Amino acid sequence: MKHVLILAAVVFGCLQGQESPIIVTPGDVKWNDAPPSLPPGAKATILAGDPGKEGPFTLRLKMPADYKIGPHFHPDTETVTVLSGSFNVSMGESFDASKAKHLEAGSFVAVPKKSAHFAFTKEETVIQVNAHGPWSITYVNSADDPRNKK
Repeated sequence: MKHVLILAAVVFGCLQGQESPIIVTPGDVKWNDAPPSLPPGAKATILAGDPGKEGPFTLRLKMPADYKIGPHFHPDTETVTVLSGSFNVSMGESFDASKAKHLEAGSFVAVPKKSAHFAFTKEETVIQVNAHGPWSITYVNSADDPRNKK
């Protein structure tokens, strides 16, 4: 029960500055190209907050089949919920698909801040990411960073 109260306090604290509720239905979602820090082909939408600013945010990422994100890390803890399709993820500084955990829709993962991990899909997959901004992605190997492939 103590953990539930702490979580409620955190959520309440994050929403105190919010002036009105945020309600998003599937028809409201507007998909845009994912940021250039992610490999091409994915679509993204921000549901709440701003990943580029201080504070909590929620975004969704739609990845095509056979999508791969090389080993990377983030400055803060990132939580991911698989909404549709399936997501394969593992911790580590080198990509090894055989070590990945297969997460079906409804699965959840929390990756601690500054912990190297990688992910891939085998089918179109939608995930929801919750984290605290400002958000960034640092690839373990600069050759995996799509911003370096221009």
